[in-house]
Amino acid sequence: MSGSGKGRGGGLLVAGTTSDAGKSVVTAGICRWLVRQGVKAAPFKAQNMSLNSFVTRDGAEIGRAQAMQAQAARVEPSALMNPVLLKPGGDSSSQVVLMGRPVGELSARGYHGGRQEALLGTVLDCLSELRGEYDAVVCEGAGSPAEINLRRTDIVNMGLARAAGLPVVVVGDIDRGGVFASFFGTLALLSPADQALVSGFLVNKFRGDVTLLEPGLRMLQGLTGRPSLGVLPFRHGLGIDEEDGLRVSLRGAVRESAVSEPAGEDVLRIAVCAVPLMSNFTDVDALAAEPGVVVRFVDRPPELADADLVVVPGTRGTVRALRWLRERGLAGALARRAAAGRPVLGICGGFQLLGEEIEDEVESRAGRVPGLGLLPVRVRFHREKTLARPSGTALGEPVRGYEIHHGVAEVLGGAPFLDGCRSGPVWGTHWHGSLESDGFRRAFLRVVAETAGRRFVPAPDTSFGALRERQLDLLGDLVEEHADTDLLWRLIESGPPPGLPFVPPGAPADPETTTDTPVEDPA
Repeated sequence: MSGSGKGRGGGLLVAGTTSDAGKSVVTAGICRWLVRQGVKAAPFKAQNMSLNSFVTRDGAEIGRAQAMQAQAARVEPSALMNPVLLKPGGDSSSQVVLMGRPVGELSARGYHGGRQEALLGTVLDCLSELRGEYDAVVCEGAGSPAEINLRRTDIVNMGLARAAGLPVVVVGDIDRGGVFASFFGTLALLSPADQALVSGFLVNKFRGDVTLLEPGLRMLQGLTGRPSLGVLPFRHGLGIDEEDGLRVSLRGAVRESAVSEPAGEDVLRIAVCAVPLMSNFTDVDALAAEPGVVVRFVDRPPELADADLVVVPGTRGTVRALRWLRERGLAGALARRAAAGRPVLGICGGFQLLGEEIEDEVESRAGRVPGLGLLPVRVRFHREKTLARPSGTALGEPVRGYEIHHGVAEVLGGAPFLDGCRSGPVWGTHWHGSLESDGFRRAFLRVVAETAGRRFVPAPDTSFGALRERQLDLLGDLVEEHADTDLLWRLIESGPPPGLPFVPPGAPADPETTTDTPVEDPA
């Protein structure tokens, strides 16, 4: 198998029975498997709802999951791979990012009431451009394709598959239970034209003896006329670049390196405040990759007591997070830490709320709000979003990062620290991703350990980039060793097989649906 790089590339849509079924990692695994076979591949997600985002080289904002999938495919991420990004600002509204740029805020009703459907042309143009450049485009769906209340305006699941003629593989998380009912029910709630594209099922996160599962897979094929494309075993450490910080609660979650024992005598304990609308919490993954560092997400003051470092992460709602910290008693706990000379690090929104004052007529429209006063910084929110990929030096080490924020900080004192400052034990910066720079991360942790009085020594050879590559290779291995790759490639190359049977009852009739026949993707 190899790609020519010429002509029109094949495609596949990875859908899921539920949110968090494993679509993102399966898509990444397929991309890594393809590129190892010499196929020029690219990921694609028409519409992503996520608070974890990334900035491309040309300054476009896309979902971090798509950036991770691009890395799996060994290609540079671009806005074409995620043309629509929705960043929740609460329970009922989101910022709409179109082709990497914010275009406004919309309620869920306003978006699904017409705006989403109008974006289908942009989505298809992006997919068509990618298929013209790559041998294979692996598309990721969102949520479940059987959300019948949203089908008419869908542009990311069956709406995309129908418009582009994509074969669909449905992923199910067996670790949750009920995977056979989920597979059957998902298919049976689709219209005949949608069902004609669903070409098989893929079981994810299986533990145990696969031979015990095989009779059920044969029965499922007998009921649906569609094969199993494989059973992927459960593996620890593959929750890389989670997609959505709104639905997935991390409070109480613990992350630590499973690679090796600490290099020094002590471990280093890091507490991350699980603020509302937490964004880019993946910033702490590089800390958790260090042997001897334990990272946990917390939401109560006593949980800060034994922490050697407290991180206040990014948030889509800086003023809301500030209010939450005060209500929970965490604001006082942070102030007491700073007064006692114990380290605190604020990143992006976390940096902003550590300052003296926030003036926000954009995100919360709260006007002037006093900050925690731990850094000599004043922040004013601008309507134009800062999207950048800065680089520099800190603690004598080179650093690279990326910026995604509306708030502009005026630094009034303290020692320079990246784009922000340091005042005693309190550090603040807008730069996401800075801790992925290995030398800087080690230098920073040495300062934290010294300040905390810990005999912790950073491992001299921990490479976050190499660790990420090993994780992506493991995803590729899972696909190569446990999926029917011959069938996967036939689907990518030739599309859905003809004559797939209809499974009743099908989707209920929608009088507002104008067509029930596939529409070809423009060449």
